[in-house]
Amino acid sequence: MFHRVVDPGLEIRQFQLDDAAEVFAAADRNREYLRQWLPWVDHTHSAADVRTFIEAALEQHDAGLGPNCAILLEGKIVGSMGSHRFDLADRNCSIGYWVDAASQGKGIITRCSAALIDYLFHEVGMHRVEIRCGTGNHRSCAVPERLGFTREGVLRGAQWVSGRWVDLVVWGMLEQEWKGR
Repeated sequence: MFHRVVDPGLEIRQFQLDDAAEVFAAADRNREYLRQWLPWVDHTHSAADVRTFIEAALEQHDAGLGPNCAILLEGKIVGSMGSHRFDLADRNCSIGYWVDAASQGKGIITRCSAALIDYLFHEVGMHRVEIRCGTGNHRSCAVPERLGFTREGVLRGAQWVSGRWVDLVVWGMLEQEWKGR
């Protein structure tokens, strides 16, 4: 199972089925904020919905197609991050993340993203990693910028979120850029 200690007290690890209630509680506490940017929020109404997601995430992981992780701060789940299904033929993937509002502004997502990206380039052998963020989600867009990703463009009306179309900024990193930074 995928697991990384990022810093003392901060880790990311593959979701487990018994995480469902705690993940749902964190997402539910942050529902109004998260629903501005993440399409799954309006369709997640219970721990059972999260459990269904975790089951799919475990299948993806077990098939070698990418981890989806709980972010743990001092042993408590404060968010999530992971990869969308790997494109093994072209050796690329995209990652996504969210964190509890009370844990924002502490560099958690930046540090956890760096750990996941290290894994993707150094252990999995990805050639390209992408991050897509809503154009108005400045905190989310700051993460790839801090990590040295290239802002490649904007996909107009690319995602249906909470009854509206959201434009997405595409950020990309190539393996030689990551390894050479």
